[in-house]
Amino acid sequence: MAALPQFALLDRAASAAAVLHPLRQRILASLAEPDSAAGLARRLRLPRQRLNYHVRELARAGLLRRAGRRRKRNMIEQCYVATARGYALSPELLGRLGADPDRVEDTLSAAYLLALASQAQAELGRASREAAEQGKRLTTLSMNSEFRFESAEQRARFARALEAAVVDVIGRFASPAEREDGSAGPGRPFRLILGCYPVPPRTDSEKTKEERKKP
Repeated sequence: MAALPQFALLDRAASAAAVLHPLRQRILASLAEPDSAAGLARRLRLPRQRLNYHVRELARAGLLRRAGRRRKRNMIEQCYVATARGYALSPELLGRLGADPDRVEDTLSAAYLLALASQAQAELGRASREAAEQGKRLTTLSMNSEFRFESAEQRARFARALEAAVVDVIGRFASPAEREDGSAGPGRPFRLILGCYPVPPRTDSEKTKEERKKP
């Protein structure tokens, strides 16, 4: 069986509603490998009829797919498997209520950074779908780094140096955004988003086993 995608972006209201149900989340987590509703009911120690209902709803929402059949005693059981190992909700689900960076005046605020992250998630989701439909691999760049500042002055110096470095690199390697007549420049447009924020303490569910053992 082919490996499951690491995660899928849900952009339909029905799929989003289905994945928010606590029991359905347990079902999806338990079906990283194929199993039947009856087998899952035995593992989760829940009534088979109840599991059958939720499995059918998850399959209808596109979160489970059929994964063959198997014989169990005198019965043939339909097996299902999750369509991904994890899921993300597309900001497009909120329509006009979604976070829009153009509506945030303070570009140094947390609200602006959240709106940018929302925009990136929505655009990346659309680009990923288009690439998949064309059988292509989407070209992306991502960086993730965690560091510390001891003072506001140190943080400000870092921000100024980073901004200057990024502007310099873009100027040296990117093509002009517009031609002399005002039309779009050559090549495909890319968006670069940089964000920096204080890292909140990890929740219990995010901590590793070793971290949870520490007093």
